[in-house]
Amino acid sequence: MKAAIVCSLMLGSLFVSAANAADAVSPVTPDAKTTTTESGWTFTVAPYFWAAGLSGETGVFGLPPVDIDFKFGDILKDLDFAAMAIGEARYERYSIFGDIMYTKISTGSGTPHGILADHVDVSSETFAGLLGGGYALLDGPSGRLDVVGGVRVWSVDTEISIDGGILGGRSASDGATWVDGLVGVRGNYNFTPEIYFTGWGLVGAGGADVDWDVAGGLGYRFNDSFSMVAGYRALGVDYSDDGFLFDVVQQGPILGLVIRF
Repeated sequence: MKAAIVCSLMLGSLFVSAANAADAVSPVTPDAKTTTTESGWTFTVAPYFWAAGLSGETGVFGLPPVDIDFKFGDILKDLDFAAMAIGEARYERYSIFGDIMYTKISTGSGTPHGILADHVDVSSETFAGLLGGGYALLDGPSGRLDVVGGVRVWSVDTEISIDGGILGGRSASDGATWVDGLVGVRGNYNFTPEIYFTGWGLVGAGGADVDWDVAGGLGYRFNDSFSMVAGYRALGVDYSDDGFLFDVVQQGPILGLVIRF
């Protein structure tokens, strides 16, 4: 996945919900003052854009691993498609949340010495879906702190093609699907009625040796229904099984639109 970003594009789709305090399971989630329905539930949807670069290693059975060092400035050149969004339902101190990311990327580059290969092309599709629940340990006018737990499902398909050099003409594709359990915290803090901080930190394992996700951002509340959040997110996963390798860190700025109802 020579160019994986998760250039989250679901700011129209997208590249994790905030309200009067904005949550965080991605840089957007509801706040402590969100208007409730007659049943007491509040709901938030947050499409977002994540301009995330990718670094690490990816590999498929029968071919050596490919080193990745892809800057988020190259995203639009190699991104085929991306869709990302977050949602949350909250009742008093309890919450249920989800975060969905999908990207399809195709890229290629020359190799440093051209011995094993002159050029390597990488095509990758990545889906990551997080579903979790939380309980607010602290919940007041100035903010909220939730302890959370959930599961993340990963599905990755990678194709590597090699031109030139000793391995020239070889290509292979492989993929894997696995599930990781995650625990952590998320929260928000109001600086003013309009401006707030939101962030979260999750870590776990399962199919992967380690799976982690941290983010923080500042939000601005336009009214009771709409907010905007800008911040930074980093996500890492280290998975390997039967010749397939996906050991990467994705990180970069994130921008989200928060819709509450």
